[in-house]
Amino acid sequence: MTPSQQKNTKRSIVVASNRLPFTYQRTSEGLERRPSVGGLVAALDPVLRKRGGTWVGWPGIEMDADEILPSADEGYSVSPVLLSEAEIQRFYHGFSNRTLWPLMHSMPARAKFESREWEVFKRVNNRFGETLAAESADAGLVWVHDYQLMLAPARVRQELPNTRLAFFLHIPFPPYDIFRLLPWDREILVALLTCDLIGFHVRSYAHNFLDCVQRILGARVRRDEMVVEYGDRTTRVGAFPLGIEYGTFESLALAASRQPETQKETVVLGVDRLDYTKGIPERIHAFERLLERYPEHHENVALLQVAVPSRSQVSEYRELKREIDEQVGRVNGRFATASWSPIRYLYRSITPKRLAALYRDAHVALITPIRDGMNLVAKEFVACQVGDPGVLILSRLAGAADTMREALLVNPYDIEGSADALHRALTMEEEERRSRMTALRRRERRDDVDSWVASFTKAATAARASMVPFTDEDFTGWLGDYMKGYRLALFLDYDGTLTPLREHPSKATLTRSMRATLEALADRPDTDVAIVSGRALDDVRSMVKYRELTYAGNHGLEIEGPDFPGFVHEDLIHYRERSEELLRDLEKIAVDGAWTEAKGPTLTYHYRAVPEKRRSAFIREAHQIISRAGYQPRDAQCAVEARPPIGWDKGRAVLHILRQRYGPSWSEEVRVIYVGDDQTDEDAFRFLAGLSQTFRVGSANTPTAASRRLADVNGVRSLLEWLARRSGSN
Repeated sequence: MTPSQQKNTKRSIVVASNRLPFTYQRTSEGLERRPSVGGLVAALDPVLRKRGGTWVGWPGIEMDADEILPSADEGYSVSPVLLSEAEIQRFYHGFSNRTLWPLMHSMPARAKFESREWEVFKRVNNRFGETLAAESADAGLVWVHDYQLMLAPARVRQELPNTRLAFFLHIPFPPYDIFRLLPWDREILVALLTCDLIGFHVRSYAHNFLDCVQRILGARVRRDEMVVEYGDRTTRVGAFPLGIEYGTFESLALAASRQPETQKETVVLGVDRLDYTKGIPERIHAFERLLERYPEHHENVALLQVAVPSRSQVSEYRELKREIDEQVGRVNGRFATASWSPIRYLYRSITPKRLAALYRDAHVALITPIRDGMNLVAKEFVACQVGDPGVLILSRLAGAADTMREALLVNPYDIEGSADALHRALTMEEEERRSRMTALRRRERRDDVDSWVASFTKAATAARASMVPFTDEDFTGWLGDYMKGYRLALFLDYDGTLTPLREHPSKATLTRSMRATLEALADRPDTDVAIVSGRALDDVRSMVKYRELTYAGNHGLEIEGPDFPGFVHEDLIHYRERSEELLRDLEKIAVDGAWTEAKGPTLTYHYRAVPEKRRSAFIREAHQIISRAGYQPRDAQCAVEARPPIGWDKGRAVLHILRQRYGPSWSEEVRVIYVGDDQTDEDAFRFLAGLSQTFRVGSANTPTAASRRLADVNGVRSLLEWLARRSGSN
């Protein structure tokens, strides 16, 4: 372990989850605090006590800004994020649980896509991110949890560019064909990729995520290393199966008294939060089918279904409860006798001690969610099997099925198969039961919650993944089929794309290797190269110095090239004199390193050399001066462009070149690639969406309409070198 890693492991940790590790209630004596229950609190509370730090979350009630939460001596701080009742309705009950929850569980028909709820979700996540950043300046790790806070890491990264940042998703991540239904899929993926590490319960969820970032964002994925490269950032992705407090459940089971529900018949136990993902109706149907097909179990076996109330204010959950009530009544009506009810349904919460006793004494645990991130109930059942061993029947659609291989795995939609598995479990010999349960217990004891925390924090504080040079395989995978059999029209920005950005444009000269690559591309008979720049036409031509290229200056207001009719926008004549007056006004704020570049009909106000803390004032004043002059101000890389308001940009310039060179049906004649690093290139990216392959160069923090990203000029050179030496002439 390096010294920096050793330092990280000793520094405090900041945790964020939707809820704080305590539940607050109003009483006649003020706010009362009670510890929350659940795997996340059990896992992270000891870590924070040991290392120190802060837990950020919603306190569970609407509070005034000046209210103070009652505290205790837990050894770490609690930082509340205050939310109004309206925000809770749209952020939590709305977007989190009406949109993300069903979609992530691969149930898109249940998902509601409301833009107003998305806006509140963004606002609340931004607030969580601000609170996290304020608490995390000296933290060794910032660890964000679960689907409600998928956007929060982006704000933390914005405020703390170098902090260690990790995210863990406690529910499934769906396949690409499901996730892309979300109208805001790109925003969520980009926010998650601001993290150094993203954790999932099982590898299949991690691979689903890799598929999505590759296909939706065009990110580079190194699957053998589970690393994503997006722009100038790398993110590790991993599977970290969550465990339980094994020793605690085992001790409860050893001490608990026998419960009346398990003293008469053989018990098949189901324990779930009332949720449509848990497969309770399918489970009852399977038990009903067992009674139909295997009458020897009549009056000998009972299904004890515990359903913990959840989200009762949501209509879908109320409808689910009615459905289950009707099913239980129907099955009991069909099969019950004077001394036996086949199903006992408990719609309530029960104490951990009583639950441990039920786990211990049940002959079969029937855990059959139709989709589940992990499912800790299956693990709790195993930990409590301290006596005569029972049998675990587990849905293969639960994350826990990846490791709990000794369970009887079933498809909960296969009612006949589930009934057969139930019969097999109820008639299984003790030797087989003991063998399966021993293996399950050994693994869950070893891979408990402490092991999960240790493995994740070790990975989160390990050396950051490094960028790996592009290979021919990367570009062939991205572009090979796209270009096969077609001529190539290649469009390139200049500053920041072919050369690194410099303090002064005159210093942005091409390297010998980049110049040679451009010339090799231009010499290919199947390739046409155009430089599309914000520089003046004469300026960009003089920087590149190769006549066989097409040049578009002033964002395409002026264009010339071989075998190409020269173009100057017809409205420019009206702005040449006005630009001189604008230049004089902008030069009045050309102080502290700022300066104005005159480019004929357009101008660029540069502020790269201005101290960071003073830039916002310069930008604001430049915008005002440009607007008063009747020009359009456009933000660029450490600059403000002043353009004539004539409805022309790089996108329209590219269209003009394509139509002039290849005709109105150009999209059937050529394949187009556009590479740029600037906000002004976004006009071309948007225009060419679906019609080309586009690459945004530079920071992953900048939103883009480009289909892919390249980290820097080195990545651009690798792409161009591959294009220059690609096989075949089209």
